[in-house]
Amino acid sequence: MPAKPHKPKLSRRETEMMDIIYQSGRATAAEVRDKMQQPPSYSAVRATLRILEDKGHLRHEQDGPRYVYLPTVSRASARKSAVRHLIDTFFDGSAQRAVAALLDADEAQLSREELDRLSAMIEQAKREER
Repeated sequence: MPAKPHKPKLSRRETEMMDIIYQSGRATAAEVRDKMQQPPSYSAVRATLRILEDKGHLRHEQDGPRYVYLPTVSRASARKSAVRHLIDTFFDGSAQRAVAALLDADEAQLSREELDRLSAMIEQAKREER
């Protein structure tokens, strides 16, 4: 299987903009700026959206005089890629170590229902030999 193309890491501001676009499904620069916590200038937002396009995270469509930005991959795909990067970076590629760290975290506070769902997911992964 060929390797997937690597998309460059996102800055905090780029991540915030991507979150806004994922939540909306599509957004103009003005809409992104309106939803930001501490928005920079409109021109800075437009420049960052162009950078996100250059990095391969967004594409745009013309809507009259405006560009409407859309993600190039689904949020689920982006999430999987981010989790894989996190596991590779902080847990030496071990999903087991990552799960153990989550379960050991004081702030995890998983409910019985959440633990049961996780257990069911583990059992299914065993059946599927993943």
